[in-house]
Amino acid sequence: MKIEQYYSLEKHNTFRLPVQTRWFVEYESANDLQRILRDEYFREWQSLHIGRGSNLLFLDNWNGVILHSAIRGIEPVDETDAAVWLRVGAGEVWDDVVAHAAGKGWGGIENLSHIPGETGAAAVQNIGAYGVEIKDVVETVEAYGQLTAEKRIFTRKDCLYDYRHSFFKNETHEPYIITHVVLRLAKHPSFTLDYGDLKAQLAEGPSLTPAGVREAVIRIRRRKLPDPSELANAGSFFMNPTVSRSRFDRLKRDWPDIPSYPAKNGMVKLSAGWLIDQCGLKGTRAGHVGTYARQALVIVNYGLATGCEIARFAEQIREQVKARFGVELAAEVKTVGSE
Repeated sequence: MKIEQYYSLEKHNTFRLPVQTRWFVEYESANDLQRILRDEYFREWQSLHIGRGSNLLFLDNWNGVILHSAIRGIEPVDETDAAVWLRVGAGEVWDDVVAHAAGKGWGGIENLSHIPGETGAAAVQNIGAYGVEIKDVVETVEAYGQLTAEKRIFTRKDCLYDYRHSFFKNETHEPYIITHVVLRLAKHPSFTLDYGDLKAQLAEGPSLTPAGVREAVIRIRRRKLPDPSELANAGSFFMNPTVSRSRFDRLKRDWPDIPSYPAKNGMVKLSAGWLIDQCGLKGTRAGHVGTYARQALVIVNYGLATGCEIARFAEQIREQVKARFGVELAAEVKTVGSE
């Protein structure tokens, strides 16, 4: 177990903000996690569990404990002629898990290729791309209560998954820390290829296999999205908003080309990137902060921005979208601290 004081988090957030935490604790087993959760000294501090920080915006230093999982492992725990169940450590890099599955010919997560972050955080966030979400393959989630330090196994139903949401993100629930995720993958997969970009890419090759779809998704993402190691960003900053059918019909009259997707309960999902782009904000810059030239949904740090500068820039985007379309954007990125 690694315990550090006044530890820099610059390598633990993809905005690469030079903030630090009073305590940094990295554990390699569920037993170590239990020890920390039961430690009387650390229980006195506010705590935050992070993955690779690919969905975080720190506004200031963290005067508390940052917890990070180093639990690794990708282990088959059950198998039939049709499926295989993989038990994955929360600290495994998510894209390594996808690469492993695709290499074996197991399908279900290839559309989620090249998404930054770790497996535990992926299950918390219910990551999704190209018509697939991690909830589609989650069988169970093993987690420990931060208040009780007791283990609980969540079924997929228990996780209360929704668009970019889960039980673990609801702050009214007892906070839990995920240690392992069990995924059910198909040995004879069918593929979700409804998105135009993916269809077009696959028409050019490669073959229709988990590895082939993975390769196509990676090509698209590299073409459209900046690599956080080269240009600091946290991926899509905002979630796609949903509106009522009547509200959408009014928007459609004014903007006939507005893209839309069906959502739950008769609602309509809009493209946040398109809304931002229509406000003329794609590729704009204010000081050290800006939107990516190829994708308006991504806010980038050009090197010297503070968390507060990024937060203010994001708020200006929200205000302009609301003024033009009357639609509220909600952040997908979690803000930590206060201005």
